[in-house]
Amino acid sequence: MLKGNGMNRYDVVVIGGGHAGCEAALASARMGCSTLLITLDKDKIALMPCNPAIGGVGKGHIVREIDALGGEMAKVTDRTGIQFRILNRSKGPAVQGSRAQADKQLYKDEMRRVLESQAGLDILCGEAEELVFEAGRVRGVVISGGRQIAASAVVITTGTFLNGLIHVGLKSSPAGRVGENPATRLSQSFLSVGFDLGRLKTGTPPRLLAGTIDFDRLEVQEGDRDPQPFSFSTERIDRPQVPCYLTTTNEATAQVVRDNMHLSPLYSGRIEGVGPRYCPSIEDKVVKFPDKLSHHVFLEPEGLDTDWIYPNGISTSLAEEVQWKLVRTIPGLERAEIVRPGYAVEYDFVPPTQLLPTLETKKVRGLFHAGQINGTSGYEEAAGQGMVAGINAALGVQKRPPLILSRMDGYIGVLIDDLVTKGTLEPYRMFTSRAEYRLILRQDNADFRLMGKGHELGLVSREDYERCVEKYRQVEGEIRRLSETRVLPNPETLEKLRRIGIEELRAPTTLCSLLKRPEIDYLQLYREFNGAEVSRHVGEQVEIQVKYEGFILRQNQMVEKQKKLETVPIPADFNYSGVSGLSREVVQKLEQIRPVTLGQASRISGITPSAITLLFLLLEQRRSGGGGHKARAAADGNA
Repeated sequence: MLKGNGMNRYDVVVIGGGHAGCEAALASARMGCSTLLITLDKDKIALMPCNPAIGGVGKGHIVREIDALGGEMAKVTDRTGIQFRILNRSKGPAVQGSRAQADKQLYKDEMRRVLESQAGLDILCGEAEELVFEAGRVRGVVISGGRQIAASAVVITTGTFLNGLIHVGLKSSPAGRVGENPATRLSQSFLSVGFDLGRLKTGTPPRLLAGTIDFDRLEVQEGDRDPQPFSFSTERIDRPQVPCYLTTTNEATAQVVRDNMHLSPLYSGRIEGVGPRYCPSIEDKVVKFPDKLSHHVFLEPEGLDTDWIYPNGISTSLAEEVQWKLVRTIPGLERAEIVRPGYAVEYDFVPPTQLLPTLETKKVRGLFHAGQINGTSGYEEAAGQGMVAGINAALGVQKRPPLILSRMDGYIGVLIDDLVTKGTLEPYRMFTSRAEYRLILRQDNADFRLMGKGHELGLVSREDYERCVEKYRQVEGEIRRLSETRVLPNPETLEKLRRIGIEELRAPTTLCSLLKRPEIDYLQLYREFNGAEVSRHVGEQVEIQVKYEGFILRQNQMVEKQKKLETVPIPADFNYSGVSGLSREVVQKLEQIRPVTLGQASRISGITPSAITLLFLLLEQRRSGGGGHKARAAADGNA
């Protein structure tokens, strides 16, 4: 519905109502820009077409960063989640991640409610068929029916809809998702101004009817007893929690796949797009891991008021009759009924090396891409990009400096830097292993890292920001108290330590030194030595910062070194081919990516440290107007 009385001009137009589009539209509108969200079907806004879950290891970090910047995904998840878990609890804080099973219907209804109630944001149902360009800028959008909507900035978040093609067995049909028409004309707009396009593929498993599953034979997976919210502004989760269940495939399952491989569009040559490496179909698992006798299948409810079950782990595009046979080889699913078959979907994407770190395209000013159009997979990766694209679209309209999140700022920065610097040949998925500074980019301190930026942008309220500042003031105060409080090895202290599990203390020490010991946690220390009362969140930060102090210090030192390269800009018109000392391969890669800083250049595959040194000296010479003797010497040495 249009609330703007048929307006034909907006500051920002967002195309696509998925997770990227929702965050982009909300960010733009909340920053004061008149914003239009164009979606094919308003009833499908924020739909979870695959797994109805938010977060995970790496992905959960992104969700909390979105929240710290003032986004909505975490808040909506807290209001609609039906099972919350912290993954990797037994491991260090750097690799722990929040995950929530969400009620699929409630999530999209709640996100739509938020969008519809947002001032300055209109929603229009229709297909964006063409982009309007003029003098290297985007000027607007033409929608179905020929109506033209002018805009100062456009954010493209088309998901799997660009020339989408669905496959079930050897049957194929144009669709962006099952039962939804694809966007067939928009790709031509990209080609018309010289963008390169590629083709990717993703998939989803069949949905099962809960009443036909023998849950008594399956392993129960409960959520956490004390569920932790995603959003820093949510005090507690008080919604009912439901269990998930675990089963496994077996040799009979693999045999069904092998016997029917000729009916697989993935292996018969019908699918051209590259699929996700880290979320493979059951066909890929059988073919690529022939020695693995079984694979986990997680049975996850799609909501409180539906009997549909999502069997996470058996994504497939095999023929529907084969899917029935396959499912019924799995323990507990011998009588399971399929209510919707799995399928694969191919779609166009725009390789993201054609983007700046702001997610604005290099070829067209004012045009931003976010989500699967950039080659990513996952709701969280899409939402994080949508947040940054929406913010930068608004900042561009307002003639304000852009927001660029670096690899040292957060996982969203890692995600975007990976995309625009290295590109991707397959659907990109976030893992903690992708972040070289992951000990200081934990999900628990996303507020400390990013909430100040969100407040400056006008997306985080003063109240929330001041609460964050006070929290970390208390953390600093408590660490200082622990560092200044000494205990003696007297009978009273030794008795307290024995209750904790520490058998000896030979010399006076501080409470801070005691907390560094692996066998003691902050809560135990607080109970035995009567500290000032602090919240659980403050105590958590105190314990992490004390126990990992040395590691955190080393990573901060690494960050400071890298920041020096990140602050050296490379002019957009820099002539790499005119630099004596750079190899042809290095010149080609630098000209293709056109890095905006020396730090980004250093992460391009094949760019050597000596090339970075040479560029640094040349850029310093250009900036200072010096004679360039050092640069020429370096060039001679690298010739």
